[in-house]
Amino acid sequence: MHYATLEDNHRPTWDEYFMRMAFLAASRANCIRRKVGAIIVKDRNIIATGYNGPPSGLANCSDVGCIRDDMNVKSGERHELCRGLHAEQNAIIQAAVHGSSIKDSKIYVTTHPCVVCAKMIINAKIDEIIFADGYPDELSELMFLESNIVRRQFSLKPAEVKIMLGEYSGLEGED
Repeated sequence: MHYATLEDNHRPTWDEYFMRMAFLAASRANCIRRKVGAIIVKDRNIIATGYNGPPSGLANCSDVGCIRDDMNVKSGERHELCRGLHAEQNAIIQAAVHGSSIKDSKIYVTTHPCVVCAKMIINAKIDEIIFADGYPDELSELMFLESNIVRRQFSLKPAEVKIMLGEYSGLEGED
């Protein structure tokens, strides 16, 4: 796995730039279990962003609690038992709402897509997925292997991610 760096006078690569934006989008998530962000990019232009959370206008999970926690549902299982949409779903929906084609685009996402998102990404004809963290969903892996979608793992330094997600404690020597 490649870790990007945030150094003085360092012009970020396109992957660094867009992955940082995906983590910035994730900072808006109010999920109790995991903050995920996604950025759909076409020709180096951002088409749509998304983060995980309930549909617009509905109560946030951080306010009403987590069904999945209450039922002890493991990560990667029973996706239908959740008030929220995933970041990839919200990004795809935002592109549709605003009438933007995402065919032949790339999606930068902070966590590898689940099987539900994988099916949406495949049918949306997104060409490439750049993800930071893995996700325990074997069917997602299998579906992507059947597709022609390129997948790459690209991560930022853990300390940088903590800063972007608002989790930085300010302790020296922290990674």
